[in-house]
Amino acid sequence: MADPAGRIGLELSGVDAFYGEVQALRGLSLSLGRDEVLCLLGRNGAGKTTTLKAIMGLVTVKAGTIAKDGTALTRLPAHEIPKTGIGYVPQGRRLFAELTVAENIEIGLMTRGKGEATRAAVLDLFPALRERLSQRSGTLSGGEQQMLAMARALCLEPDILLLDEPTEGLMPSMIERIREAVAGLRARGVSVILVEQRVEAALSLADRVAFIENGRNRETVTAAEVRADPERLRRYVGVG
Repeated sequence: MADPAGRIGLELSGVDAFYGEVQALRGLSLSLGRDEVLCLLGRNGAGKTTTLKAIMGLVTVKAGTIAKDGTALTRLPAHEIPKTGIGYVPQGRRLFAELTVAENIEIGLMTRGKGEATRAAVLDLFPALRERLSQRSGTLSGGEQQMLAMARALCLEPDILLLDEPTEGLMPSMIERIREAVAGLRARGVSVILVEQRVEAALSLADRVAFIENGRNRETVTAAEVRADPERLRRYVGVG
């Protein structure tokens, strides 16, 4: 749970973000506490993915601030943001399909100059990948590709991880393995922002939930409050 004393690791304040001339975020504000899983819920097109892209410098932010531990990310070029300790697993995984599992992991290690100890720790978290190090990543199952995408991001040794739809298209057994991995990361001190359409999966992991609508954060509440008041899910997500 986020520290009540305000140990905020990441804060967005009044963010306006654009794709060209089209505004996608409108004065969006939210905060991520240390050792916290914050889930972004909302309908398709609400601005959840854009929020992650804004943090990573992948969309144009014309107003507001995004800060990690007091460092203004909006002043950094996109390629420098992972070096601050933020890992990003985009929707669709975006692996180097023609490269092997080992080569994809090596690319992750290079970003912040990490070595064998980091590689071993990541493979300990996803032991199924050890058996497939020489396999081309494009031939992995969907669940294995998701594990590899997370493993590559964790090679940064991030203290914040952004996950966009990590369970999309996966079988229930693989969804549970991804859920366990996220829970394990939180236990290791990694804070997570999770975009997830599977409400039950999201609520099983989240400390807090931010409801995004029309590019704005309408409200942020605890997961327990969401469970106690399903009307919020009907209002913002269309389920309940």
